[in-house]
Parts: sequence; C-alpha cells; structure tokens
Amino acid sequence: MHLISLNIPELLLALWRGTLECDVDDDKSSWDWAVLVGETWKIHGQRVADATPYLPGSFDRPPRNPAKKISSGYKAWEYLTYIFGLGPGLFHGLLPDKYWKNYCKLVAGVRLLHQRSIPQKQLLEGHRLLVSFVQEFEDLYYQRKPSRLHFCRQSIHALLHVGPEVIRLGPGGYYSQWTMERTIGNLGEEIRQPSNPFKNLAARGVRRARINALLTMMPELQEMPKFPKNFQDLGNGYNLIGPVDNYARHMSPSEETAIRTYYESQNAAIGEGGLTVTKWAVIRLPNQQLVRTLWKEKRRALEKLRTSRNIMARLGGQIKTLAMISVFGPPDAQLLQESSGSLIVCNYQGFEELKVIAVQQILSCVAMVPFGSPPDGRYFVCEKMGLEMAFLGRYNNEDLED
Repeated sequence: MHLISLNIPELLLALWRGTLECDVDDDKSSWDWAVLVGETWKIHGQRVADATPYLPGSFDRPPRNPAKKISSGYKAWEYLTYIFGLGPGLFHGLLPDKYWKNYCKLVAGVRLLHQRSIPQKQLLEGHRLLVSFVQEFEDLYYQRKPSRLHFCRQSIHALLHVGPEVIRLGPGGYYSQWTMERTIGNLGEEIRQPSNPFKNLAARGVRRARINALLTMMPELQEMPKFPKNFQDLGNGYNLIGPVDNYARHMSPSEETAIRTYYESQNAAIGEGGLTVTKWAVIRLPNQQLVRTLWKEKRRALEKLRTSRNIMARLGGQIKTLAMISVFGPPDAQLLQESSGSLIVCNYQGFEELKVIAVQQILSCVAMVPFGSPPDGRYFVCEKMGLEMAFLGRYNNEDLED
C-alpha cells in the first residue's frame, strides 16, 4: 500500500514539479523533466479534478485537484487512481516523451502485479517492466551523478522485489495495509469510554472476534442483504435492479437495427414491425459493481454524475438477458505500444456503432475519460485498481436508491 500508493507517487511528483531538494553541485535548470510548474501545474490539476464525473461511484474517492490539495492530506487511494489509473492519459503530451514512456512501464507493471490472481506470464511481464523502469529511472534522472544520489530512494529499489515477493508471499493485495488500517479505523469509531480507551478497544476487539466465530459456525445467523423492490436475479451473480420502465417503448431505427442484427446472428426468428423494449436502470455485476444505463444517467447533469455506464465485455457465450451498448472504436495502436499497454485511447462512436450483447458478457465497469484538452471525441480507459479485492466478501448496496 505505502510503496505503490504513497512513496512512489510522492517521489515522481516531487521530481516532475521540481520541488525535490537540489544539491549544491546540481542545477535545476538541467532538470528537463520538471514540467509541472506554474500555470502548467494548475491546468493539469484542474484536468485531474475534471475527470471526477467520468469515474464510476465504485471507484470510491476520486482524486482531488492536486494543484490545490496535494499538501492537504492527499489520500493513498487518490494517489493510486491519479498516478496508476488516470496518469498515462493525463501526463501524455505533458511529460517529455522519454520520461512518459518510462513512467508508463511503471504503471503497466504495477497494474499486472496488483491483481488478485496473477498468471505466470503476466507475473514475469510485470517484473520485467518494473526492472526496466528502475534501470531507466537511474539513467534518466540519477544519471550516475553523486549530487542526485538522493533521487534513488529505497522505494525505487523496492520495486525490484515486488515480483519475486509475489512468488514467495502471494499477490500484494492479500497483505497490504488497506484492510488493517480500515479495521483500526472501525475499531476506533467504536470506542465509547475516553477515560479508559485501551481497555474499551480490547473489549470491542474481543466482541468482534466472538461474533465472527459465531457466524462462521452458524452461517444462518448472518443478516441477509436487503434487495430493492424492483429486483431480478439473472443467475451467476448478475442482477437487474430498478427503477424499471413502466411500459415497453419503441426504439429508434439504429437501436432496432442492432436488435435485428443480433437475432439474425443467433439464427433466431423475430417478428416484423416495430419492436418494443422495457428498460431497467441498473445491473449489478458479480464483482458487486453497479452499471447504470443511459436511460438512468441522462437525467442528471454531468457535474453531478459519477458515470457508470462504460463497461468491458467478453464477446461470445450463451445468451440470456440482453444489453444494448455503443462500441468504442479500436485503440490507438501507436499510443498502446509506446505506453507499454497502459494507455488505451479510443474514439467514441455513439449511435453509429450500436451492438447487442448478453448481460452476462459484461465483465466490469470502467471509466472512459476525455483524452484531449479540449475534448476531441477521444477517450482513454481507466480501470479501478484492486477491483478484484475491493468487494471481497462484501455485498454492495452502493447508491441503489439514488
């Protein structure tokens, strides 16, 4: 947690902002990487804040404007989303090319090693990327100059051990401090005797342990989740959640074409004449993310929204309940290669590229953040870091009544 979410981001931003201590034998005018200064830093900070409406609610706390809040208790989760989620897109064209490519290797490697389950091939690739980042970091920033030795902090060296430690201890998410710090916070909230806080804390801990043991022995005592009024279980962890349309509605010509194309691909008969559909507002995925439909989200202004209708899906498979999606264009191949696979930039094609898929083909809810400034119709993908472990053992009722 601290290495990836605090130590590394703080070092990189101090370098890029030119705020890191400069030795008397060094000269900041030679720091060609220090580009986040003056008005450039303010504009960049506003772009980070402007990305908030495009981050789904399941991404938790969005990163605040770093130009205003970086010294005001910037949270580890904000750093994680900012540096390893939004960073490749927001720093492109801002950092000099060689520094941006080096940084993207760090992001790509961390993303691979931040999963709950890591295939051997991805483990080796993630380690290779981090080793390459560290080696290039020394060449680009440190440059074997004694006056810059303090650039090479322990956190940079520690990256070389992240991959091998996965083999020895398992993925880092299983033993990171997120769970422990949250537990400390929860227990602290339960203290009701300020005059004897440690005795009270110990009693609360014992009580919680007893409750957990009892629920393990007798699962039937576990409180069942409360389902909304309009709720439909689709199986395999997929749920439809209201509001639901009061009646079936006619579709636009482009939507009807997408439906007919889908049924023809499945060799299924469909009647002539106008088609009607009944719309639902929310889909809950097996990973507990809530995906909202355009029918639900278009009622709210962008600045009051946490867009949750961009998805990743798997094509093919058995078809059940259907969802209509607008498919983004193919990723920019050059940016994908130069960023070591960490930056996926696509054109939004709107109603010109509608496609029908099964609800069970939806894998996760992602953010599609405007790539250009001003927006030019291109968006880059931002996935939630640690998504596989975010809702581990927890039932999510986030904003169901919203």
